[in-house]
Amino acid sequence: MELVKPAIGLVFWMLLGFSIIFFILWKFAFPAILNGLKEREQGIQEALDSAKKAREEMAGLKAENEKILMDARNERDRILKEARETKDQIVNEARTKAQTEGDRMITIAREAIQNEKMAAITELKNQVATLSIEIAEKVIRQQLSSDEKQKALVQDLLKDVKMN
Repeated sequence: MELVKPAIGLVFWMLLGFSIIFFILWKFAFPAILNGLKEREQGIQEALDSAKKAREEMAGLKAENEKILMDARNERDRILKEARETKDQIVNEARTKAQTEGDRMITIAREAIQNEKMAAITELKNQVATLSIEIAEKVIRQQLSSDEKQKALVQDLLKDVKMN
């Protein structure tokens, strides 16, 4: 049973050894361990602070990105609106120009048709006059084929001239 019950000397020497080791640890090891723990705590606190700061910066950047995105959308809408207005203006100008050009071409065509019509009428009148003269000439030649008929016609014409 000696193994189960330690002797007083053994307890004394164990207590003395433990005290010396505890004193050495207290004097040299514990301050280093505590400093390491404090540094670790400060490092963790700095990491938490920088994470918090990064989260705040991310929130600020997110808000700024939202603002930039909103500005870009507004700018896009403005540009699209201007493009639509410009397109409408160009289409209207082209339509007006085409209408004006069409009216001008119709007017020119009408004038050309009128000129051609007048030329055709004039040519028709000339042809009718020419045909009339030719017909009259042929009729007169047949009627005045003899000298007596010619003298009678001259007499009739002289009577008409004296009366007038």
